[in-house]
Amino acid sequence: GRRDRLFLRGDDLARCDGPYRTRGAGEPSNDLGRPSISVCADWRMNKVVGLEELDLRICNARLRRGGEKLVDIAIADGRIVAIGEGVGASARDRIDAEGGLVTESFVNPHLHLCKVWTLPMMNEAALAAYHGADMGKALSAIDLASAIKAKYDAAWIAPNARRAVALAALHGVLHIRAFADVDSKARLEGVKALITVREEFRGIVDIQVVAFAQDGLVKEPGAGRLMEEAMTLGADVVGGIPWIEFTDDDAREHIAFCFDLAAKHDADVSMLLDDAGDPSLRTLEMMATETLRRGWSGRALAHHCRAMALYPAPYLQRLSGVLRKAQISVVSDPHTGPLHARVKDLLDEGINVCLGQDDISDAYYPFGRNNMLEVAFLAAHLLWMTGRGDIERLYDMATVAGAKAMNVPNHSLAIGADANLVVLGEPDVVEALRF
Repeated sequence: GRRDRLFLRGDDLARCDGPYRTRGAGEPSNDLGRPSISVCADWRMNKVVGLEELDLRICNARLRRGGEKLVDIAIADGRIVAIGEGVGASARDRIDAEGGLVTESFVNPHLHLCKVWTLPMMNEAALAAYHGADMGKALSAIDLASAIKAKYDAAWIAPNARRAVALAALHGVLHIRAFADVDSKARLEGVKALITVREEFRGIVDIQVVAFAQDGLVKEPGAGRLMEEAMTLGADVVGGIPWIEFTDDDAREHIAFCFDLAAKHDADVSMLLDDAGDPSLRTLEMMATETLRRGWSGRALAHHCRAMALYPAPYLQRLSGVLRKAQISVVSDPHTGPLHARVKDLLDEGINVCLGQDDISDAYYPFGRNNMLEVAFLAAHLLWMTGRGDIERLYDMATVAGAKAMNVPNHSLAIGADANLVVLGEPDVVEALRF
């Protein structure tokens, strides 16, 4: 069947003379292994419009859980204004979905964008350490991976990041939370590069740049000052990794610093937590309780949490209660490490869980294309989520759940929502995930 992909930006749909096209015979491929459809538009208007003043009509669209019924989606001023049969007949432009599924665009809430395509620049020692069966050497992997940062320079980081974000756009990933290491080795080179790329892709892919204290705060002299500078420079999110500090008290100090900095800049917090095969790691709970204490509920995002795989059930249930109260979402990247968060248990406890790409050809993972359908496909196998209901949840985890975790507003296929959409070549979610 068709494997075309088409994505639409709601807030910056830019209208061109040729609003959309497929790659023709003899044209170079997009390096994705399948054809794609691209859109460039400027369908922005400065007044409230009626159905007689529509900018775009997507016709013959199939909606999730909508059965065989095909509908039209009418868009004006970057928003969905009508969904139904025969709406938007007078729209300025028209796209025929041909019975393909139309959904919210994909979201990637976890990508180490300053590291993409750095694996060829180093040996595989970190990769071997991180992928050990029990993840007992995960901390050693971080130390080994840090060697690349002696070469950090925005001049080569930016082109690598640009390539990764372009792939995201081609795969319909329109929102990314992108991590840039901040420490004495990386300095601010990654932050500068990612801010540049963020501005270049504004209106195409929304990038939240995370100032990330990858090598610690307490154990890394000067990292705190650099984090302050990174936020002043224009980073959007404060990023931490408290589990790598030497003691629990140091981990709490690390967490407190991040929340102090977030409060100063009115920023969200993202933390990589308990990313090793050690059931005694408890920084997820530390972050959750600090979130409640600071009144930062809904603005703290937990990543990895792989030690959770080893937690006893009674502790996990108690922890889930704290996560719910603090409105903490969890990002899982099961394809990049042997352990992973207990995704199905968290979902059953009412926790918002989403998927992330995590890495693209770096010290921790040799593959990756910024394709959230591919990530969801891998997760279906690694998490044993293979029933139809499970696959629907995985699709949510690659779209609306990620948007909720990143505090992206109006990310739904509903009247009044931003028209950030993908048109797929497949009729349902199961077929969309088939690789």
